[in-house]
Amino acid sequence: MQDIQQIIVPVDFYQHTDDLANFAVNIAGKLGAKVTFIHVIEEVVHYAYSEYNPVTFSDIEKELRDVADKKMTALLDKIKPVCPDCSGEVLAGNVADTIVDYTSNKDEGMVVMATHGAQGIEKVFLGSVAERVIKRAHCPTLVFNPYKGERGYKIDTPIMEKILPI
Repeated sequence: MQDIQQIIVPVDFYQHTDDLANFAVNIAGKLGAKVTFIHVIEEVVHYAYSEYNPVTFSDIEKELRDVADKKMTALLDKIKPVCPDCSGEVLAGNVADTIVDYTSNKDEGMVVMATHGAQGIEKVFLGSVAERVIKRAHCPTLVFNPYKGERGYKIDTPIMEKILPI
């Protein structure tokens, strides 16, 4: 089994982003790994209707990128005291595909991501980004469930003793 040297943490800047960031940084500390946060902006669909001005879509995409860049900077500023080597990137595309593509050349990496716990018809229509990443990622993927009530996640033994090859 290879050593984990980088942890990639997809974030959506929703309610549990700070919990996920702290969890990933804790794991990175135990593994001696670097943390890279990524946020994926869904591409705006460009319709070919004559009444729509394509410049408007470009403006929307630029605004989304600016907001995401500011949120990434705020996240990094907040986490830097406990993780000075953390970095962040804002990417664009289909969320699951972009995460998988980003991790495809990270042989010594691991993805740590949250699940939103979509169930039933919501999962059928929307799908699960975490599920799609788990099925297609070329590196180990650890899913963090922020909806588990009390934080029962505490790593008190070296993580490599608990992770076994299949």
